Amino acid sequence: MALRFDISLSHRLPSLPSSSKSNSSPLFPSIPMPSRSVRRRIQGKTLLVCEKVFLFCLFPTSASGVEIGFNRGWKCSRISCIVQGEGTAAREVVKEKSVSVVLLAGGKGKRMGASMPKQYLPLLGQPIALYSFFTFSQMSEVKEIVVVCDPSYRDVFEDASKDIRVGIKFALPGKERQDSVFNGFQEIDGSSELVCVHDSARPLITPKDVTKVMQDAWTNGAAVLGVPVKATIKEADNDSFVVKTLDRKTLWEMQTPQVIKPDLFRAGFELVNRYTNLVLMHIS
Repeated sequence: MALRFDISLSHRLPSLPSSSKSNSSPLFPSIPMPSRSVRRRIQGKTLLVCEKVFLFCLFPTSASGVEIGFNRGWKCSRISCIVQGEGTAAREVVKEKSVSVVLLAGGKGKRMGASMPKQYLPLLGQPIALYSFFTFSQMSEVKEIVVVCDPSYRDVFEDASKDIRVGIKFALPGKERQDSVFNGFQEIDGSSELVCVHDSARPLITPKDVTKVMQDAWTNGAAVLGVPVKATIKEADNDSFVVKTLDRKTLWEMQTPQVIKPDLFRAGFELVNRYTNLVLMHIS
């Protein structure tokens, strides 16, 4: 079985086209406006995201659920969820050497309190970050890996790159995660058809799961890996009193990789830069 999310978006900017024949954005003429119902489907562990909703790579969180909203110009989204049968349509094939991977390895791991960032801690004799690094490097769809890391840790990847057949580049980490993603995005090859963003502290990613996310992103514009929530989740008020028990059937825990088409990603960054104080979006 699969879940399908129907997300209703309404726009109240005066420049919104009133004719049903017009489907372009007043901000980005080349980018289609969201339809009245932007559909999200979940198949297996992959969340299929319609390409009109492109900011999820910038603002991931660790909680569960989906919330989209804008402080001005957009009314808050209304989300409903139904269960549907598994689709039988054949998956799109992602071409060889068409994907640029942005591997985020610049986090400092302050919460863990270790002597070094957690992605560089040894796991069975190898830094955690290298597990996903090698996974991506062995995939035929990947043409390059852009590692976003502190210069003092570049040697970890440079030494490992002697055994791989994809290109490797480096970018500096930013103040926030979205800044690091942006810095990595600036370094990708201009001919790449997909950008794959992954947190290097997640070593257990498999080629099978990555391939599914890539295929769904190629078909829908953007996709992110997710798993059903297993824990019981409560909603509480400001005084820590429980007000609601959330339905686990509608909740998914977001993971990485997050895959998106470059032009969509670029438009998303431009929108964020232009309306930094207006955008509120959480993928959880």
